[in-house]
Amino acid sequence: MSTFIVIGENIHCTRIYKVGGAFVKPMEGGGQAIVYGDKSAPRSLPIPKAFTEGADWQAGKVKHCAVAAWQGLHGDAPARAAAVDYLQFLARKQEAADAAFLDVNVDEYSTDVAERVTVIQWMAKVVQEASRLPLSIDSSNPTILRAGLAACDAARGRPMVNSVSLERADSIPVAAEFKARVVASAAGEKDLPSTTEGRLENLARLFPKLEAAGIRGDAVYVDPLVFPVATDSANARSFLEAVAAVRKTYGPAIHITGGLSNVSFGMPNRKLINQVFTDLAVARGADSGIVDPLQINAKILAGLDRSAEPYRLAQALLEGSDEFGAEYLTAHREGRLGKE
Repeated sequence: MSTFIVIGENIHCTRIYKVGGAFVKPMEGGGQAIVYGDKSAPRSLPIPKAFTEGADWQAGKVKHCAVAAWQGLHGDAPARAAAVDYLQFLARKQEAADAAFLDVNVDEYSTDVAERVTVIQWMAKVVQEASRLPLSIDSSNPTILRAGLAACDAARGRPMVNSVSLERADSIPVAAEFKARVVASAAGEKDLPSTTEGRLENLARLFPKLEAAGIRGDAVYVDPLVFPVATDSANARSFLEAVAAVRKTYGPAIHITGGLSNVSFGMPNRKLINQVFTDLAVARGADSGIVDPLQINAKILAGLDRSAEPYRLAQALLEGSDEFGAEYLTAHREGRLGKE
């Protein structure tokens, strides 16, 4: 496959590392840090007490991009420098892995809108200093979207809004104001449809609103909505059917994307499921994903061995012939799916 448009998802204040995991280590002299970079010469981003004394930490997780934002705005000089270095490290890694956009999200940094505006402006500046890629500003709040889009360097290409929908119709004029591309979600005003019919019905009402705002064609990245296969064994198959239906309905001009890794929540060997799911979605008409480009990109998809047992087991799970994942889970327990 020659073209798969990656919207890199890694600069998100929702993203977590496990406390005590490979990326969270004690520092010499006390405290904890995010560890990153070359294993032979690792760098560290100190984690402030605001995080290590919080509920997330007690639950065994830490939001690492939120740590970087906090240190970048409130830390001492070495911590501020480490925060910039960390975010720029994430940006460069995604660009090197063939991302086309860098998705930036600060919604879970704080409940204060003014504070999030400051964070999105700072983060957009930091990321763009390290990468030539256009940004995708990801927020449910039009005020934060506007601040993020205003911070985007138009010289690097049209930015993106992630996302607009019937529920987020007030984000459409913001996207139009900045001539942004949009992730057009199939979400309704109050529901998240799981059927193809429900998805198409919502999109049929959303597209005229986009057209009226001058957003059309390849500026539209339709997100038919991905739900975990662990909660309903039909979820993956339903998404794949919806992708084919969206492509048939709207033709080749639009793009089809989605948070494809959502499908594997609660399952073992998530990378395998995500890669196979993306491959199956592409076969039905998808040409984009809001994903980690270090795990999913065009080169990785082209190199998948579709005849291998792990691929075939994941495919059966996702397409529904292994309806409740019994064969897949047995293979996992027996070590036949490869590395996690």
